[in-house]
Amino acid sequence: MTPRLRQAGWEQYPHAITEQQTFTDGRVEIRGSTIRRLAQKRADYLLRFTRDFLIAVVEAKPESDPPGTGLQQSKDYAEILGLKFAYATNGHWIIEFDYLTGRESELSAFPTPAELFARLQAGLGIEPRLADKLLTPYHHVVGYTPRYYQEIAINRTVQAILQGVRRILLTMATGTGKTMVSFQICWKLWNARWNREGAHRKPRILFLADRNVLIDDPKDKTFAPFGDARHKIEGEVIKSREVYFAIYQAIAQDARRPGLYRGYARDFFDLIIVDECHRGSARDDSNWREILDYFAPAYQLGMTATPLREDNRDTYEYFGNPLYT
Repeated sequence: MTPRLRQAGWEQYPHAITEQQTFTDGRVEIRGSTIRRLAQKRADYLLRFTRDFLIAVVEAKPESDPPGTGLQQSKDYAEILGLKFAYATNGHWIIEFDYLTGRESELSAFPTPAELFARLQAGLGIEPRLADKLLTPYHHVVGYTPRYYQEIAINRTVQAILQGVRRILLTMATGTGKTMVSFQICWKLWNARWNREGAHRKPRILFLADRNVLIDDPKDKTFAPFGDARHKIEGEVIKSREVYFAIYQAIAQDARRPGLYRGYARDFFDLIIVDECHRGSARDDSNWREILDYFAPAYQLGMTATPLREDNRDTYEYFGNPLYT
């Protein structure tokens, strides 16, 4: 099977094949006082268009089996991994399922990386001039690789922004790395020089939360690779940086303050990330909502660990259904 993939160009840099890749740790099952891990999920082949952009999954079965034997398994893995292409093969014939069209096809050879990415780009409606921005690398450090669900959240958010989706919500449980996901989204867009205007400049990003601990720790640790591009808004309007951090209370309007946020033009920020957005920032009668409305031209990404319920319904109505949960 590997020679067939190699023949299609999947081992030519920057493309890559990963064999027998385990991508989940296994579901935790609790029965009484007994805790155990269920089986991990392992794909026969994962196809990467670049190191940081997974594009397809392949399940290979014995040549004596029909070529579609592993298709359902491949589709299950594709759905978990958020992929649009699933393949099954017996080494002779190949069955492809394309989630963009809903079509199942029998092939004699695997598509090349360029062919598959072109189909993905067209299916997602991403303009050719923006396609390369989708492939901007993550920030890599020794000992850290994004988990599969973090990869999905990062790539799906960047993809939605490139498609022009202006209000985005990610619902991710506490401990699943919302701050790291936010950082990687910013890193990709910042290095891709994406911005609302399509100008040749890096984006201006605002990271908002309601407590200093949710601002200071990310700014000083997770977002440290941005270096001098970072700035925490406190008491004065500074416009010379690119990645800004603020708590609502420091920039909001109240009985004592006119609202520091008004020192910035309505279209100053390209992207606003609202951490713990279920804490009232999207309520129609919230003072904090004034900030989001003021910066309406910006793309706005809400991050929450709280699924939809009655007391946070405004959040889901403002940002829309979660892009990823």
